[in-house]
Amino acid sequence: MLDFSSLLLAAALSGICLSATMFAIWCTAPKAGFVLTVACGILVLVAHVILFWRYTKEPDPLLCQIVLVLLSLGFLIICLSAMQYLGVPGYRRAFAPTLAAMAICAAVTFIGLDGVGFIITYATVTALLSAIGAMFWINGSHDRRILLVVSFLSGTCAVSFALCGMVLLGRGQWVLAAAPDNWAERLNSVVAVACMTGLGALTLSLHHLQAQIELKAETMTDPLTGLMNRRALKSLYGERSFGPFMSVVMFDLDHFKRTNDVYGHPVGDQVLCRFAAVIKKYARTGVDAFRLGGEEFAVVISRMTDERAYDLASKIGVAFGTEIVATQIGPLRSTVSGGIGFGEADGRSLDDVLAEADTALYAAKRAGRNCVISRKRTGKTEPVKPALRSA
Repeated sequence: MLDFSSLLLAAALSGICLSATMFAIWCTAPKAGFVLTVACGILVLVAHVILFWRYTKEPDPLLCQIVLVLLSLGFLIICLSAMQYLGVPGYRRAFAPTLAAMAICAAVTFIGLDGVGFIITYATVTALLSAIGAMFWINGSHDRRILLVVSFLSGTCAVSFALCGMVLLGRGQWVLAAAPDNWAERLNSVVAVACMTGLGALTLSLHHLQAQIELKAETMTDPLTGLMNRRALKSLYGERSFGPFMSVVMFDLDHFKRTNDVYGHPVGDQVLCRFAAVIKKYARTGVDAFRLGGEEFAVVISRMTDERAYDLASKIGVAFGTEIVATQIGPLRSTVSGGIGFGEADGRSLDDVLAEADTALYAAKRAGRNCVISRKRTGKTEPVKPALRSA
């Protein structure tokens, strides 16, 4: 027969170790706020376990209320950490019902119905754990295998708490005057230790996975404009075959060196950011934008005919021509040239399409700049108003 006290102390020891590990991780990576939140939630649960162990030895109505409040509060904090990690808004949806349940539990326990208090608390914890499992499964965007395990452990732990409440409810134990001790409680102690240990380990795995994703995003993102960089272009499309409804537009800001020489590099950076902002306005599903370096940009267009791709590139050029950057020597309006390379029915590589787009871009430069040219069609963007100060 399992020793109930030993199970409780094992749960407390496991929680202390997990919490200490997470605090250490948070100290080295302060941006991982959800790890700190999990650590705090586990510490609250450790306090609950220790006081519950004390309650099994010396039952006391006030201690019972504290024990039940700490149990609900600990899982509420862990639920909030899941929302924090997954970016789920509306913390009040978890706060309000849990706090209401805690208040009702305290009230019924105060008048002597401690069994009812335990039932309410177990129901609250079951709901919180179920919500955690559902959120990870529905909102998670990482490795589905990890998320499945998180959902399974949360669900298993929820079932164990639900069984504790159902046993008390089935037996009609509205008044206990002592800590509940039955097969469900013992099972719950084992399951809770195993599941919380597993969830703690998975939290560390998710932190590591998130760190990898953030690092990859940093290496794939241009820090100035926020667009993806050349490495991202190669990673996303390097192995792709460009079919007849795919194209690449190469853009190059006109006379950008002169912009830097006359207005200074800070203004040049503003111009680059303005162009990036214009591209983002036209971003949609199937349109990915990249800054290749310097004043060179690329836009990969999918699921569009040649005509529509050309029109999109022309609209970007026209929109950028209307952008004005204020400078110390007067307003600055810049222009951009573009060249388009297209995929084919038999498929083409990224390098081949880029080479075609680059050739078309130089043709646009030779044609007087401020236009978009392709091998299938030669044309300029719609006329723009005369520049106040053109770079």
